[in-house]
Amino acid sequence: MAQQMKSAAVQAPNIPSAAAGLGSNSTVKIRKKNFFEKMKGNWDLLMFCLPGIVVTLIYHYWPIYGVQIGFKNYKVGKGILGSSWTGLENFERFFRSAYAWLTIKNTLILSFYSMAAGFPMAVILALLLNSFRHKRYRKVIQAVTYAPHFISTIVMCGMVILFLSPRVGVINTVIRSFGGEAVNFMGKSEIWRHIYVWSGVWQGMGWSSVIYFAALSGVSPEYHEAAIVDGATKFQRMIHIDLPFLAPTMTMLLILDCGSILSVGFEKAYALQNDLNQQVSEIISTYTYKVGIINNDQSFSTAIGLFNSAVNSILLISVNAITRSLSENSLW
Repeated sequence: MAQQMKSAAVQAPNIPSAAAGLGSNSTVKIRKKNFFEKMKGNWDLLMFCLPGIVVTLIYHYWPIYGVQIGFKNYKVGKGILGSSWTGLENFERFFRSAYAWLTIKNTLILSFYSMAAGFPMAVILALLLNSFRHKRYRKVIQAVTYAPHFISTIVMCGMVILFLSPRVGVINTVIRSFGGEAVNFMGKSEIWRHIYVWSGVWQGMGWSSVIYFAALSGVSPEYHEAAIVDGATKFQRMIHIDLPFLAPTMTMLLILDCGSILSVGFEKAYALQNDLNQQVSEIISTYTYKVGIINNDQSFSTAIGLFNSAVNSILLISVNAITRSLSENSLW
């Protein structure tokens, strides 16, 4: 036994070790793996993402090829490449038209109005639900406020038109029961914007609050316990604890909303539009549809859509840069 220990002690210094080969001045160079080497053992994950990648390429990147239609006098028979080049003529034609500034003004008013009304309502709902003690009633309120989101836009517009109908509408029935005269709400330009915006707030308020409610779930209860010990009220805890935790999420969503200011939904505006309210309901998306599909002028409608996308991109980049300079929160 002693001889074995002695022989092991003699042979031990001759065993190479990983540490022995690393001196204080030695550096280990690790080669970075390329994309194919990283995906070599993860083909199952790549195949899982493949359908989404294909759909994104087909519906979001391939149509970019057709943007050149806005700079041409597009003819279906000649195709995109065979159509004659006109440069900025379609853009000049849009800005010279009587509908240019009308549609831009209506789009901006609806967009800013919707953002000013819907953005804080979702935050307020999330804060109120988070501070609600009774979990059973909170789930009922959540279900009731989430449900309108799953109603189709066209169905919701039909409900609004039916409820506000001068003949059979619920609102006008109540007005007539009190001795008043029926009001054609959908025919009044000064009321149409309020109907559009607040029906959208009713439909999307609950769903928009989900992400805020999820962010509030990460707030440690210790903050509230310490605030309660210090005598803080429930409102003070919402302002000084919950709201600061929501600030990064609110910033991200606000940036995304600013990046789609000119992209007001087409379906709802077109479904609620009629000849009496067209002065305030004609927006860029509805005008583009009428010009491109009804009047069959694809070049002109493509130019308008490209202008819309360019303005949204500029606003998104600008708002993100401003937010990044004022705070640490930004998209990139």
